[in-house]
Amino acid sequence: MKNIFVTAGAICLFGSALAADPIEGKWRTSKDDNGFSGLIHIAPCGDKLCGRLLKSFNAEGKVFASEFDGKNILTETVPKGDGEYRGRAFSPDRRKTYNSKLKLNGDKLSVSGCILVICRTGDPWTRVE
Repeated sequence: MKNIFVTAGAICLFGSALAADPIEGKWRTSKDDNGFSGLIHIAPCGDKLCGRLLKSFNAEGKVFASEFDGKNILTETVPKGDGEYRGRAFSPDRRKTYNSKLKLNGDKLSVSGCILVICRTGDPWTRVE
């Protein structure tokens, strides 16, 4: 009987840690104004989600060292329901941070952002893993 309580307690304790948010994982961004793209890893950071730039790709699709590698591109991201998220997104090509809106649709993630009334929308990101 004691083993049942230990097992049930372990499931309760670790079960929530195993339940990842649907946007967690690795994503390949769409190309920016310069034709560059990146590999972003979305994971929890505190009680929100962040997206860290793992690799940068030039216009030919080859990996190159970017000054932004290792930095959070997405910050303060929180779910709003129905596959929508809100947070902040940094755009390396313009060196600006936008209020972001993300929308998950299967293995595609639409990312848009606005500063005041100036908004940007690119092609959706694609899930890598």
